[in-house]
Amino acid sequence: MSNSSILLVEDDTLLCESLADMLEEEGYCVASAVNGEEALELTFHNRYDLYILDINLPLLDGLTLLRELRQAGDETPAIFLTSHSKAEKLKEGFLSGGDDYITKPFENEELLLRIHALLRRSLAKVPSSVGDFLIDTDAMQISYKNTPLQLSKTEYNLLLCLLRHAGKPVSKEQIIEEVWHDASSGSDGVIRVYINRLKQYIPDVSIENIRGIGYKLVC
Repeated sequence: MSNSSILLVEDDTLLCESLADMLEEEGYCVASAVNGEEALELTFHNRYDLYILDINLPLLDGLTLLRELRQAGDETPAIFLTSHSKAEKLKEGFLSGGDDYITKPFENEELLLRIHALLRRSLAKVPSSVGDFLIDTDAMQISYKNTPLQLSKTEYNLLLCLLRHAGKPVSKEQIIEEVWHDASSGSDGVIRVYINRLKQYIPDVSIENIRGIGYKLVC
């Protein structure tokens, strides 16, 4: 899922740098921290699509870090990096709010597969509200300021895509993947037409054209 943002927390500096480089080469936006307190501070100021957390971190261990984030209402999916293989420790990881784990040492390809699967499941979860928008996925209906928007299926899927990533740029490639599911069906021109239609429905909402990247909806 290129353009997704990842917070990587690993106190082994060489491993942290190596993983960050690998993830950036795959198209992810990566922020890194070497201890739990630094990571917690980053989450106060930034929003991420995925956490990759070492369990044995200085100052604030990975289990406690994620437990605190979950208690604060942060549901960002998380993968634990661990040298533990004992069931008791792994159980503790899931109970603290972890979604998956990978045992050191591991192959980069396995980590990438787990990241992709977790992000795909996460993107399938749609928030019920974003700013002044209310989302009813069962009825495929989006309301703005309590007024239902009369959207076509494609318009609905495009607005839903932008709302999923509200406040962050969404690449044109990602829009095509989530809305049209086929590169041959979507194009820059087609996206532009539908973006302009959405602007007519919600003229007081900013949908910015991020040159060379895609679009960003600002609630």
